Amino acid sequence: MPYREEPAPVDADVMIVGGGPVGMLLAGELTLYGVRTTVLEREPHPSDESKAGTLHARTAQTLHRRGLLEAVQPGHAAGRAPQPYVPFHFGGLPSLDLAPVVAEFPAMIGSPQAYAEDVFAHRAVRQGASVVRGAEVTGIEEDEDHVRVTVRQDGGERVWRARWVVGCDGARSAVRRTAGIAFTGTLPTISCLMGEVRLADPGGAPRGWNRTEHGWTIFWVGPGGRSRVGTYDFRGPHPDRNSPVTFEEFRSEVERITGHPVEMDAPRHLSRFSDAALQAERYRAGRVLLAGDSAHVHFPAGGQGLNTGLQDAVNLGWKLAAEVRGDAPPGLLDTYHSERHPVAARVLENVRAQVALMRPGPVTDALRTLFADLMTVPEVNAYLAGMVSGEDIAYDVGRPADRLAGRFVPEVALKTDRGATGLAALLHAGRPVLLDLADRADTRRAAAGWTGRVDVVTARAGEQLTVDAVLLRPDGYAAWSLPAGAAADADGLRRALRRWFGAPAAEPATAPARPGRAERGEVGSAEADAAAAAADDTGRPRL
Repeated sequence: MPYREEPAPVDADVMIVGGGPVGMLLAGELTLYGVRTTVLEREPHPSDESKAGTLHARTAQTLHRRGLLEAVQPGHAAGRAPQPYVPFHFGGLPSLDLAPVVAEFPAMIGSPQAYAEDVFAHRAVRQGASVVRGAEVTGIEEDEDHVRVTVRQDGGERVWRARWVVGCDGARSAVRRTAGIAFTGTLPTISCLMGEVRLADPGGAPRGWNRTEHGWTIFWVGPGGRSRVGTYDFRGPHPDRNSPVTFEEFRSEVERITGHPVEMDAPRHLSRFSDAALQAERYRAGRVLLAGDSAHVHFPAGGQGLNTGLQDAVNLGWKLAAEVRGDAPPGLLDTYHSERHPVAARVLENVRAQVALMRPGPVTDALRTLFADLMTVPEVNAYLAGMVSGEDIAYDVGRPADRLAGRFVPEVALKTDRGATGLAALLHAGRPVLLDLADRADTRRAAAGWTGRVDVVTARAGEQLTVDAVLLRPDGYAAWSLPAGAAADADGLRRALRRWFGAPAAEPATAPARPGRAERGEVGSAEADAAAAAADDTGRPRL
């Protein structure tokens, strides 16, 4: 009998490098599908530092579709009555109203990053993920059917093996560097400090964003005077980005910009950052993928970095799981790059614009006055609010004439044979759903070959809708819809099912190709351009 070499055993199907909120949410997404997942985190203990704390509408809606919204901030379940006004800022201008563009509320919630990370970590471990702390990844090397990950731990080195690796290890990602993925964009022009201190007079602190002739400060004043404070110096970048921040430097910079003494003590988590705006040229190189700050980093204007990263995790999770299971249709995993890369590129652009608006000086004063006036124009407000909140995100799913396809489908109350539920609850298990809202037997018959992979739900909606049926991807975006009263579209539905969820059960599944070194998962420019155009569309979906 001829000798046949068997593939070497692996330690995990997917190894996630970086145990921050993005890595932990992705681990939970993968284990939801039974994927063997290990998280490698350099720090020996979870951090209590929260660099971000704002979850915008699209992120809140996405978490709601996994039953996680109330967990990240108890008491904030979705489906509440619309909020008449949700104030926010753009470039420190407090004229933005997020409410008009939000199709499903809440429009925004506060959830400290460390708290959300803990919620995601507990979910991932409960579902079977392994989390290894004190493990620093120093290199990766890809073979035909796995990736070798070199890890420094407890004074020694070990090589782990995984079928796939995802870098969620931050702006200085070791995964990105060793995978040879370029990080390109604009270099720093400003120098910023951030830290947590105890204020002697919290009541007298200038809360929120404050602009002076010397720069900006931002104060998040907590109870008892324990507060997070940031400074923005527009005179130039840090001479040494890696030097530690001393308490004296931090306090002096706060006082220089405010123009008066600010008594403080008990400093923690002092750090430096800048307005560098950088993005990975590719989100996939063979068996290596990137998400969160490993894929995109920018000035923290409006918490958009964390929100973009969390949405990366949910977009990637179901696609990578299908690849691991072997039932992904051709090209599915590459849609992670083609859908999410343009979204982050657009975030980097709007953050660059905000930094330009924040510069001190009379020239910028005139620009800010004009921009503040423009933000009162409903169309301008909607454009900016849709961009910051993520409400205008739409993907190219190959159905340009379908007004709902590629858009996020808002929550709606439903009645099924099993009782009352909501659209979001149907997605808690992470499975795609064909929602039949008009008892269309023709639609259900067209999907018969996919019932093992797609949940078919017949329901009545609690409000009048504009579609008879909709095919929901696991991330909550529509892949296909049938307008109310329209003729059957069996061919269109089958094409959508095949594109996103593979061949029907009656046909043999095509084994996924194993990407080697020469197959680096590059996305064609035409596909990326189409996704970028879809992301720029500000229309809001309606069921």
